[in-house]
Amino acid sequence: MKALYVTSLQTFSGKTALCLALGRRLRQDGYHVGYFKPLSAQSWEPLPGRMVDEDADFLRRTLELKEPPADLVGVTLTPSLLRDALCGCSSRDLLAEIRAAYQRVAQGKDILLMEGGASLREGVSLGLGPADVADALDVPALAIVRFRNEMDLVDDCVVAKLRLGDRLLGVLINAVPEQAGEFVTAVCRSCLEDREISMLGILPQRKDLQAISVGELAQVLDAEFLALPEKRDMLVEHLVVGAMGVEQALPRMRRISGSKAIITGGDRADIQLAALETATACMILTGHLRPQPEVLRRAEEIGVPVLLVRQNTMETVESIERVFGKTRLGQHEKLERFEAMVAEHFDFQRLYQGLGLVK
Repeated sequence: MKALYVTSLQTFSGKTALCLALGRRLRQDGYHVGYFKPLSAQSWEPLPGRMVDEDADFLRRTLELKEPPADLVGVTLTPSLLRDALCGCSSRDLLAEIRAAYQRVAQGKDILLMEGGASLREGVSLGLGPADVADALDVPALAIVRFRNEMDLVDDCVVAKLRLGDRLLGVLINAVPEQAGEFVTAVCRSCLEDREISMLGILPQRKDLQAISVGELAQVLDAEFLALPEKRDMLVEHLVVGAMGVEQALPRMRRISGSKAIITGGDRADIQLAALETATACMILTGHLRPQPEVLRRAEEIGVPVLLVRQNTMETVESIERVFGKTRLGQHEKLERFEAMVAEHFDFQRLYQGLGLVK
């Protein structure tokens, strides 16, 4: 059985999306694929006493894995467990628990894809950092580095090598803007290879893949659909806050191309009606103030879903910004586009050779 630990330098770098794309490709190539998340620090509790990791459950459903969600996570780090572990009050051997869970979920698999936490730092204080886990399980690691700027890119790749050492199988550079493409391919690649850091792929920046669906917005905001809930799969690429006068807001809304969500107070009928005269994908009305019937009638006529939230406008924007840009592939069209991009820009042959897989 082979395994690959997918980690990253920063949050929202594309670990879940890459695990999904790799998993589907490996299955197409005839391998029995499994998934495992050694440490979960961001679980949610859909039912009292039942902790579920969102990423693990998403991968389980999409890859049609048979294990229950809880079996795909080694250790769920709750606030109480964190305090007990840090102060030495817990008798649990967390690394041993991860190792035992890994061995259980690996049974019958040809390859196990393992998803790391939020960054290379997560879990380090508990001895559960990516390097600790990779060493304990004796598995190679792939580090995703999200492009921020040229200097940070090279530094991040070198830091990944320093942290992971010989465990580092290679790096994947994600979200590279068009203007930085030549630097990454011509300069950065050569520099890294000279430092014995293999580059497994360079994924271009794709704003359509960073979009979020109306349904995901509704879930994040705990919003109520006032119009067209059947359009929950519509994708939103931009956020526009309508907090100014309509004379200032309308030109700004018209300038922004692509699908956009307009966020404004539920009592701002002037902004709402103006937004509906532009290319608007969704309206989010804040303050739990219901709009005038004329607004809802117009939204339904032109096919714009309307969400109502309890938060004020600033709180709503902050809630969305925490998840906006995180690639979620729940929509079939989005998943196909991401897989096509990975197929074009990822070096599967080099990955298979590094893992000792026969393609």
